[in-house]
Amino acid sequence: MHDSLPQTEILSQAKSWPFQEARVLISRLKSLKTKKDIITFQTGYGPSGLPHLGTFAEVLRSSMVKRAFETLSGLPSQLITFSDDMDALRKVPEGVPNHSMLEKHLGKPLTSIPDPYGTHQSFGHHNNAKLIEFLDQFGFEYTFASSSEYYKSGFFNDTLVNILHLYHEITNIILPTLGKERQQTYSPFLPICRNSGNVLQLPVHSIDLDAQTLVFKKEDGTFYETPVTDGTCKLQWKADWAMRWLALGVDYEMAGKDLIESVHLSSRILKKIGGTPPAGFSYELFLDENGEKISKSRGNGMSMDEWLKYGGTDSLAYFLFQKPKTAKRLSFDSIPRAIDDYNRMLASFPSQSSLQQIDNPIWHIHHKNIPHNPSPVSFNLLLNLAAATGETDSSILWNFVKRYAPETSPKTHPYLNSLIQNAVSYAQDNIIPLKEFRKPSPHEHNALKDLLEQLNHVPHNSEDIQTLVFSIGKTHNFDPITSWFQACYSILLGQKQGPKLGTFIALYGIKETQNLISNALEHV
Repeated sequence: MHDSLPQTEILSQAKSWPFQEARVLISRLKSLKTKKDIITFQTGYGPSGLPHLGTFAEVLRSSMVKRAFETLSGLPSQLITFSDDMDALRKVPEGVPNHSMLEKHLGKPLTSIPDPYGTHQSFGHHNNAKLIEFLDQFGFEYTFASSSEYYKSGFFNDTLVNILHLYHEITNIILPTLGKERQQTYSPFLPICRNSGNVLQLPVHSIDLDAQTLVFKKEDGTFYETPVTDGTCKLQWKADWAMRWLALGVDYEMAGKDLIESVHLSSRILKKIGGTPPAGFSYELFLDENGEKISKSRGNGMSMDEWLKYGGTDSLAYFLFQKPKTAKRLSFDSIPRAIDDYNRMLASFPSQSSLQQIDNPIWHIHHKNIPHNPSPVSFNLLLNLAAATGETDSSILWNFVKRYAPETSPKTHPYLNSLIQNAVSYAQDNIIPLKEFRKPSPHEHNALKDLLEQLNHVPHNSEDIQTLVFSIGKTHNFDPITSWFQACYSILLGQKQGPKLGTFIALYGIKETQNLISNALEHV
């Protein structure tokens, strides 16, 4: 670090979005009339399926704002990851065993449905366990909360009774957003049937405020009376969200752009029952490689496991840090760019000023545990090396890397070692199967033949090799000069684009490159 600014001044000038969000939260807290012992952040999770990229993104980004808030304010905070496991199962998710068994339990709360995997108390408990395992894998600091446990333990009782007393006012907030038919049957309360265990959607016939009960009218004309407390009813989710904000004292929660209207309605309900809406923002959703919204049902997106197979958690965290309010294309091409951008930020961190560091994504990703020894070789270069050699053994690629960066080893550079392993997997799955080599034209043949000969006389360093390649393109009158480099990529590597050739040849080796050229010239 090369500055001597006071810490308070450094923090006041921080411009990265987590600090901007933290300041919004601090302003909200100043407007409240009461002080809190701990500030609460919340993220929500629907456990009808396994945790996915959206779950990771929300917890990661909330954790970044939480860290920035604690750094700015010095106040303690907590992150509650809330599982909506009392929701009814609407349809059987794809990829889950025992479909026929689950179909028999459609309409029941997730924590009342047998676990199709046979390992936990219920389907909801199974997916909750997977969520906890998922979050722990990445070292998040959080408190897990179960909707079923909070309802059944009575934790929400006071807020539920409050909502019962304001039943008509809350209903009138939601009714204008519904169709005429749905308006006739809507109730913010959903009873859990004592007989079937199903979550019912029935119109309310009458309310008994003293007994804290509701009477619902069933389709057959009979009536069903139930208390609203102790888990005998649950709330429709907009009312549930507002109830949770109040009961848990939530100060900050972000949500996807598709939930903007829901945030607005839940905030109106919250104000009606005596709460102040939390701070937060609407983040943009992911797009596929064609610019279309990602849909789990269509399967047009990349899974969490797919990214982690090739890119690891650090590059994913970097990708998610960037412009959360801007829609992002999520494709396999995103991975190499994110890895190399992350590595550049990591390499620049030690020489940056304190202000630059605190706005560097690396600070928000790692905080006080900044990794050492960034990779001296870009991931894109490793990909081209793995694709050119076709090797599946990362230890063989290390022989090439040590030629270029002799001071490295798997032990001293574990991050580089992981990049090499990931590059092998990525190249085998996403580059080598798509290679399309073409034959050189007579013009390109003469230039490549010249390059083959002159490589015998060039020093083995990337700058001199790059100068040689460039000069040969000029000598053979390639116009524009980029057409020469594109010819090298398509003829020698079978790709439309490629690395800086001087660096690639220095890494791959002059003799090995001459073999590539010789093979290409033989197939004219």
